[in-house]
Amino acid sequence: MSKQPIQVAIAILYQDNKFLMQLRDDIPNIPYPAHWALFGGHIEPGETPDIAVQREILEEIGYVLPHFFKFGCYADNVVVRHVFHAPLLVEFNQLVLNEGWDMGLLTPDDIRQGNFYSANAGGEKPLGAIPQQILLEFIEKDLVNSQ
Repeated sequence: MSKQPIQVAIAILYQDNKFLMQLRDDIPNIPYPAHWALFGGHIEPGETPDIAVQREILEEIGYVLPHFFKFGCYADNVVVRHVFHAPLLVEFNQLVLNEGWDMGLLTPDDIRQGNFYSANAGGEKPLGAIPQQILLEFIEKDLVNSQ
């Protein structure tokens, strides 16, 4: 019997053509340890992806999502990623990092380059391959400027 993939809801949050990313903790038993990724997390039993993404963003950075949109669904054998996007309407310093090692606002060039400096980590850390792919596709579609 094959195991069902994990369902997660994640958010692309943007401000001034920069994208908010989380530097994941450096814990070996989590996906993408010490890699930059998108905020979000597991969909709880009985939750819809849109409810889950709102809960996760509030838990992880204390941000109440404004009106948000579905971007797409990225599935593999392990994880089904429900991806949403929304503007970040508060100043970066108003966010509270409750989960992860660091957070940052990355430019499209940072995302293309595939790594970004973290003061908390004391050096550059790589972007996770799938979060990078999702963001590159989002940037290519220029959805930030079409809302």
